[in-house]
Amino acid sequence: MPSSKVERFHRTLLEEWAYARFYTSEDQRQANYPGVPDRYNYHRPRTGYGGRTPAVRVTNLTERHT
Repeated sequence: MPSSKVERFHRTLLEEWAYARFYTSEDQRQANYPGVPDRYNYHRPRTGYGGRTPAVRVTNLTERHT
C-alpha cells in the first residue's frame, strides 16, 4: 500500500473509530475495532472508486466479511 494510502487509512481510523465516540477504557476501544477493517473495505464508499468500495478492485478476496 503506498504511503499516502496508509496515511489516509490511519486518519480514517482516528476519525471513524479511535476518536469517533467516547470510550471508558482502552479495552472498550479495542473491543470495538474488529469490524473497522470490514467497514472500511466493504461498506464505506469512496469517491475515487466512483462511489464503490475498495473491495471491488480486488479479485482474490475470501468473501469472509459481514
